[in-house]
Amino acid sequence: QVQLVESGGGSVQAGGSLTLSCVTSEIIISTYCMGWFRQAPGKEPEGVATIQSGGSTTYADSVKGRFTVSNDDAKNIMYLQMSALKPEDSAMYYCAADFGIFAATSCSQSVITTFPSRGRGTQVTVFS
Repeated sequence: QVQLVESGGGSVQAGGSLTLSCVTSEIIISTYCMGWFRQAPGKEPEGVATIQSGGSTTYADSVKGRFTVSNDDAKNIMYLQMSALKPEDSAMYYCAADFGIFAATSCSQSVITTFPSRGRGTQVTVFS
């Protein structure tokens, strides 16, 4: 099973920016859906953004225009660039992945929380 490791979290003032990284343990050669979800204490996991092997991306309404997901396939790294951060963006952020044609064609932030391959998370705290 592909291992995923997140990094880049931290504490930032509202309005600031952070870039999260997710490194995969092996080169992904199959079709895939990868992305990010977050979970704040006492809340349900929330899908944030996805990117599929064809390059299409999806975003939760709450982050559209502020977050950008991208991949560097050659380096096995997925990024989440976050800007104009708000205190409500504070959460543990996880990267997750699923593979195969079905995963790629149904790729969206609404399913990312169900993916079997996921990292341990990186904490993002936004203070006002």
